[in-house]
Amino acid sequence: MTTRSADHTTTLSMRSPARYFEGWDHVEFWVGNARAFAGWLAGAFGFDINGYSGPETGVRDRASYVLEQGWIRLVVTGSLTPRSAIADHVKAHGDGVRDIAIRVSSAAATYDAALARGAVGVMAPRTEEDPAGKVVRATIALYGDTQHTFVERSAYSGIFLPGYVASEQLPSRPAGAPVRLSRIDHVVANVHKGTLDRWIGFYRDTLGLEQLVHFGDDQISTEYSALMSTVVWDGSRVVLPMNEPADGRKKSQIQEYLESYGSPGVQHIALRTDDIVSAVSAMRARGVRFLPVPAAYYEDVRARMSSLPLPWDRLQDLGILVDRDQDGYLLQIFTENVTDRPTVFFEIIQREGARGFGAGNFKALFEAIERAQARRGNL
Repeated sequence: MTTRSADHTTTLSMRSPARYFEGWDHVEFWVGNARAFAGWLAGAFGFDINGYSGPETGVRDRASYVLEQGWIRLVVTGSLTPRSAIADHVKAHGDGVRDIAIRVSSAAATYDAALARGAVGVMAPRTEEDPAGKVVRATIALYGDTQHTFVERSAYSGIFLPGYVASEQLPSRPAGAPVRLSRIDHVVANVHKGTLDRWIGFYRDTLGLEQLVHFGDDQISTEYSALMSTVVWDGSRVVLPMNEPADGRKKSQIQEYLESYGSPGVQHIALRTDDIVSAVSAMRARGVRFLPVPAAYYEDVRARMSSLPLPWDRLQDLGILVDRDQDGYLLQIFTENVTDRPTVFFEIIQREGARGFGAGNFKALFEAIERAQARRGNL
């Protein structure tokens, strides 16, 4: 929504939905086989599966599993019928993220403020109760078939939501060394070429977020492809980078995603850890595959950042990337795609003061993705 006067700008600012934000609540995947996908995430990433909803709890059309680790909560949902919104979503997109849920102090106030500023409502505020208390939820539409749900849970002490139980049917705790991921760092979306500014405007003017940083196609490019990216945030923990493809000699990873997913959507979820060497070591032992990094990258980065007291040989063995900014440094690594389509993947990140997103690693990362694209015949 574009403001036309100082008074109108002040009114919108006073009613900003972002002022109710308290952080991430959960990210929900809609998938073809919820039990299998949840079990794989648990085994590969070290999540505990702590909650379940399905026919045994009175829900007839879907099965959902709640995975938790640190402050991270993922929900994996699959359809139990061939004709449902979930089944249609999987048919159109493959396994992917349906809902980026944000914890808020008041779901009704957040929803009303968002609609007043131009958001499209999907679910009006709804209260759900059980003996553990009550949760209020409300949902708005986003790019493609993705949505934001606002979750107010200050009066709830249950597992996740009313209707979820800790069941003996849940898969057992996964074997392997602990991974120790702590929280969601950021959630990245891909949108169509020419629409990035519109969606950044949506987050700024409709939800009240601020632009944190912008990367132009001259900063994120390789010999073959390019993209543009802008990061918005609530000033605290809800951080949402968004990418659009830019002109290049060949098809960019963003365009490949858009064609494979069939619409804009979530490209990757970055998960924070305090010890990336231990986390990645445990994940590799659990079978997680990461994008390979050429040895030449480490020759360059060691020369540029030799002053950093890092276990360089171990970082190279594990394929962990290094970058720094004026506030400190960060370590990061990216998994291969975790679905059959070349769409969704995860990032593991450790921040030591740095607030950036690894701009110094963009070229190495995207060249690694292009090598994978070439193997698929999509570059």
